Amino acid sequence: MQNQTAWRPTLPETEFDAFIFDCDGTLADTMPLHYRAWCEALGHHAELFPVTMFNDLGGVPTCRVVEILNEKHSLSLPVDALVSHKEALFQTYGAEILPIDAVVDVARRFHKIKPMAVASGGHRQIVMSTLHTLGIVELFDAIVCSEDYSRGKPAPDPFLEAARRMGIAPGRCLVFEDSVTGLAAAQAAGMECILVPLER
Repeated sequence: MQNQTAWRPTLPETEFDAFIFDCDGTLADTMPLHYRAWCEALGHHAELFPVTMFNDLGGVPTCRVVEILNEKHSLSLPVDALVSHKEALFQTYGAEILPIDAVVDVARRFHKIKPMAVASGGHRQIVMSTLHTLGIVELFDAIVCSEDYSRGKPAPDPFLEAARRMGIAPGRCLVFEDSVTGLAAAQAAGMECILVPLER
């Protein structure tokens, strides 16, 4: 896992009414674990999914990742079966999940001060398991996962749904994200975004 001591988010001077956090790579330092699970699940097809492509697809719903691989490489990988296998592998790494302290500290600091939500491209079972492992699930007023919207990031739907559930206007929400896909989704939702760097 990466050194988390150097980077700290600088909150903008603008006052926001609510915060929305991505989960993987933003609250939880899980991206290397997810990539390991993908490579194991893909087997000999793993060479078609380099880490650069994985990073570019950060925030994209898991099922859509398989569809993109099928489209890009003219494959016929079974979407549901591969996703189930990948996520089962990921869950075996639970003991290795660590928080991204600089971001979790923000969530802890503003708990009960501002409404806060998680908006993730992951399935609810995986997201909830990650948040429970970190002991932070109770910090959030809403948790939006891939089952809760029809269009995943970079579409704005996950963030708009999080704002709706908190009862906050989208333009009054500040997003914390780690991927360019998530950044595009936040911008499409009319929200300002703090980008969490890969190297911390």
